[in-house]
Amino acid sequence: MKKQALVIGLGQFGMSLAQSLSDRGVEVLAVDRNPDWVQQISRHVTEAVTLDATDEEALSRAAPGQRDLCVCTIGQESRESAIIVTALLKQMGAQRIVARASDMLTERILYLVGAHEVVNPERAFGERLASRLLHEGLLDEVPLGEDLVITEMRPPSSMEGKSLIDLQLPRKHDVTVVAIRRAAGNKGKLLLPDPREPLKLDDIMVVVSRPEAVRLLLENK
Repeated sequence: MKKQALVIGLGQFGMSLAQSLSDRGVEVLAVDRNPDWVQQISRHVTEAVTLDATDEEALSRAAPGQRDLCVCTIGQESRESAIIVTALLKQMGAQRIVARASDMLTERILYLVGAHEVVNPERAFGERLASRLLHEGLLDEVPLGEDLVITEMRPPSSMEGKSLIDLQLPRKHDVTVVAIRRAAGNKGKLLLPDPREPLKLDDIMVVVSRPEAVRLLLENK
């Protein structure tokens, strides 16, 4: 059975999230008070409806309590609406509520009124971009909770021609390679790493580590 999600707020972030969830096989109901935005997303999701989610009766018609995921993506332009909508979702029995915040105060309030998770996409993107700008070999990173991150990185030149056995990354740097994306002959597919095979500079390593481990590795290459 497909998962069902309710996405409230169709700004740039909400649009992207709704479409991405739909692309991954989720049945998405996208709502916003702006009919133009609703029309724009309608061809990408299961259903799109124009409504004011701060209106309790209107929001109840979206049946948030019956959905696996409810996301309030209302941003900085209407913090009060984001707080009201999150509180209503909690009141209506939503199983999992994810809310968007752009400052620490709003984040704390959203947790208090019922959000299970609060995200700040602008801050997260800024942190990821800063890491990429400061470390040339770091391509992307995704946090796994507070203690671990998954990172895509290119091996520094000092690793070229060496195997994972030679490098001993878990012991020396607390970094574990879980996959290799090798362009030549494999169309960029992810492959399980062969610990005996020499690394190439155009390889992309997918690693799991503590948040600072990869940066320290790249700084001390």
